[in-house]
Amino acid sequence: MPVPPAPSSPASGVHLLPGRPPVLLAEPTGDAAGWAAGYRDTLRSLVAEYGAVLVRGLGLRDADQAGAVFRHLATGLLTEKEAFAPRREYADGVYSSTKWPAGQPMCMHHELSYTLTAPGLLLFACLTAPDSGGATALADAPTVLDALPAELAERFEREGWLLTRSYNDEVGATFAEAFGTDDRRAVERYCRGHAIDFAWQPGGGLRTRQRRSAVVRHPVSGRRCWFNQIAFLNEWTMEPEVREYLVDVYGADALPFNTRYGGGDPIGEDVVRLLNTVYEAHTTREPWQAGDLMLVDNVRTAHSREPYEGPRDVLVAMTDAVLLTACR
Repeated sequence: MPVPPAPSSPASGVHLLPGRPPVLLAEPTGDAAGWAAGYRDTLRSLVAEYGAVLVRGLGLRDADQAGAVFRHLATGLLTEKEAFAPRREYADGVYSSTKWPAGQPMCMHHELSYTLTAPGLLLFACLTAPDSGGATALADAPTVLDALPAELAERFEREGWLLTRSYNDEVGATFAEAFGTDDRRAVERYCRGHAIDFAWQPGGGLRTRQRRSAVVRHPVSGRRCWFNQIAFLNEWTMEPEVREYLVDVYGADALPFNTRYGGGDPIGEDVVRLLNTVYEAHTTREPWQAGDLMLVDNVRTAHSREPYEGPRDVLVAMTDAVLLTACR
């Protein structure tokens, strides 16, 4: 969808339209990496102001070009650990989007919010836009927190949330893909060093549990942010037939991933539905166009991936590591 010719915010040059993320038009120069290097501080300032910015007009065409842009904008690209689903790695720190069925949404979440060190900034590049759908939609985390029922928000803030995972070779990332090694002793060392309880299963599988904060303070602004993957990784967000199949195959207590209150109590379907409804009420979206670049503050801004049709090729990189224990 074309952006109006005149920016609504002349001071920043950003187009601000209801229901859409901020959009900055870039003059095509044929040198996207050079443009990114020159506008690095401007783009980071826009992200600090708005929580995200979509850059249109760079004409990003391939992984090499996108990677060069990412490296100019980053403080150093991060290697993903504890992935919940596999990705293709094009170069160090340059990944494909998470492999997820095209017809199923990836609900709002904050990338790697179940780790102890999460990316503070996400970088996306759209090389191929889908025929329909597939937007990387956004939601402001402080606004979402304020919109939640006070009693529910206070409970999650008090208890945190619990992520349980049962690694296997069929659904999601294997433990070797998640931890970057199939050496059990190395996996155990990582878990002990990152506050993850673990247990090896008789068939060679791995089960883990980790308790994390559901609300954190932004490392720069200090604003309280709803920061987690409580709804996205919960069983009640799955399509009913998918959930029924997984329960039948693995059992209710050994799903590939699930979330609970930090004290261990199950989270009801009504709570998950409420969380997703609040997210949707505060969602902004702009359909991808081939060549787009987007920067997202991963602490302040949740993101999702909507169902789509046709080929979709969106690359992602992560930077600006945030130690979450310092943000409680």
